[in-house]
Amino acid sequence: MKQRLALVVLCLVLSGLQYRLWIGDGGVFDTRHLQQVVDQQAESNAQLQLRNSVLEAEVADLHNSGAAIEAHARSELGMIRKGETFYLVVAANSQQQ
Repeated sequence: MKQRLALVVLCLVLSGLQYRLWIGDGGVFDTRHLQQVVDQQAESNAQLQLRNSVLEAEVADLHNSGAAIEAHARSELGMIRKGETFYLVVAANSQQQ
């Protein structure tokens, strides 16, 4: 009888340890999920780092080059130089009212 009780207790302890290993906090499933989150964040960080590099290059170009500032002013702000003539070409509307 004592051996049977000891066997039952050992099985319960083993079951509890297996539960904690696989399902509990810090278990295998939790670790896999956290690793997936880390991988996704690393990918996001890589994309943001690439974007930051492009923006840093653009800022450096604007600091060092007057031509870049002029090109930006012309394309983004629609600025023109003195003596230039501005022409606005409007596409013909295919559907007349």
